Amino acid sequence: MVRATPFLLVLFLALGAHGKKCNLTGDWKNDLGSNMTIYEVKENGDLTGTYLTSVSGGGGEIIPPPLLGSQHLPDQLNQPTFGFTVHWSTTDTISVFTGQCFVDNEGKEILKTMWLWRSHDNRLEDDWNATV
Repeated sequence: MVRATPFLLVLFLALGAHGKKCNLTGDWKNDLGSNMTIYEVKENGDLTGTYLTSVSGGGGEIIPPPLLGSQHLPDQLNQPTFGFTVHWSTTDTISVFTGQCFVDNEGKEILKTMWLWRSHDNRLEDDWNATV
């Protein structure tokens, strides 16, 4: 029991630096200027919002496409993992993102994500180039 006490103290102090819980709800902007808005994270972790990319090949008005996803919710996780899908209404494509919300030493919330973009292909032979 005596050996466990110092370990628990160190763990508590390390968690104290990240005591702020990361909240996905709100407006986010990435380093390329794309904007994501998470409207709601429900009790079960489901989330909704929109994602407007700044990287676009078309002109004219772009309506932010819907975003649907899920966040891992255990109370002990102040820096949760999450994932979401964006259905692009202007093209035959879907993007999926997965990542984690971190809180840095200054208390700033930062999302780190990876993504895949899938375009529609009419031929099986062209599948090799459909996912970026």
